[in-house]
Amino acid sequence: MPATTATSGQRSSEGMGGLAKGLAIIEALAARGVLNVSDAARASNITRASARRCLITLAELGYVEQSGREFRLLPRLRKLGGAATGRDQMARLAGPLLAQARDELSESVSLAVLDRDRPLFIARAEAEHILSTGVRVGAHLPAYCSATGRVLLGQFSDQEIAERLGHKPFHQRTPHTITGLMPLLAEIHTARKRGYAMSNEELELGMRALAVPVFGEAGAIVAAVSVSAASARVRAADLRHHFVPVLQSCASRLSEAIGKAEISG
Repeated sequence: MPATTATSGQRSSEGMGGLAKGLAIIEALAARGVLNVSDAARASNITRASARRCLITLAELGYVEQSGREFRLLPRLRKLGGAATGRDQMARLAGPLLAQARDELSESVSLAVLDRDRPLFIARAEAEHILSTGVRVGAHLPAYCSATGRVLLGQFSDQEIAERLGHKPFHQRTPHTITGLMPLLAEIHTARKRGYAMSNEELELGMRALAVPVFGEAGAIVAAVSVSAASARVRAADLRHHFVPVLQSCASRLSEAIGKAEISG
């Protein structure tokens, strides 16, 4: 439904009026680049008061900047569409590769990207097990205590990681969870050096996880391929010796496919 139609009074009783208005403003900004309140109200068919509230909210969130009476599109808002498109392309490319790795390991295999400061799962090949790990497409994990998060944080310097995570508490989810910034940095350094990260019952008791990086343009980390499994079913040694080569092969082929498709992540 076009955003202008969604604000015309024909919306269903379960619709979100505020979201519809915000999307209408975003569409108008995407088309014109710069708007004042009156222009935004006319372009999106909403009141001046609603348009002003939407624009101010977008400015507070860093999606637009205000200069006098005008509001200008910022790169963060432009990146939303591009990032979503890139993620969708990456997920499609990853699908058959994740399925092949799942069949080799008899465990679910996932693909995640960094969304702000947390891993976001965008693709998954599910194995049939009675005990589920709880990972699903669209879910986030904390970066500090997940193998996936440590791989994805490996693209940043220590200072950048500290700026991203240092002001947030590291909750001790299990007795094995690393809760300090310096030990976390040490784990990330180790993951960079050996080419994979492990989380051994740090996120949840009874669960182990392994993740490897997917590289994009100029060797930048753009995603992570991971597997999580019940510790009663898979030993840590199994992850290191059997699972790592399979995931690295999957990640390497995905990196090659991403390069050919010119996806930046």
